[in-house]
Amino acid sequence: MSDPHPLVQELEKLTAVERNIVHHFIQRRRLAVQPRPTDSTFGERVADQVASFGGSWSFIGLALFTIVGWIVVNVVWHRAFDPYPFILLNLVLSCLAGLQAPIIMMSQNRHAARDRIDAQHDYEVNTKAELEIVALHAKLDEIRDQKWVELVALQDRQIVLLETLLKSGTAADGADSPY
Repeated sequence: MSDPHPLVQELEKLTAVERNIVHHFIQRRRLAVQPRPTDSTFGERVADQVASFGGSWSFIGLALFTIVGWIVVNVVWHRAFDPYPFILLNLVLSCLAGLQAPIIMMSQNRHAARDRIDAQHDYEVNTKAELEIVALHAKLDEIRDQKWVELVALQDRQIVLLETLLKSGTAADGADSPY
């Protein structure tokens, strides 16, 4: 039994992603297709909306307005439902933060997963582009070498023709000068 070709051995060392890139390269198929957006569940869409609103100036303004309003009502109103030191406000804000933080983290995790997919796709596209560039360089080198050989052959023919012209010109002139 003979040893496999070195190229086959190298291909066997590649990861699945690298094999996919080489396969697309060999088949001359596009790799740069837009990845399909994943379908999101209702909870994921809610988490995205909460994260979007919770990280906005609108939320900060609304929160400040609500906190200041809460404090003003409880200081000015003689029958305050949450007198100073505003323990109920503290409880509400803690509950809001306790619920909002994991929801925002869910949204961030989902975005991170999408970013990983995008980064993987970008890696594949860039690697295939690099292979295409290397192939183009090889083709250009081959064309340059071929043209160089043709140019040298053309120059050799021109030298032979010039020598023939010089010999025929010298014989007709009878002069010793090559020019």
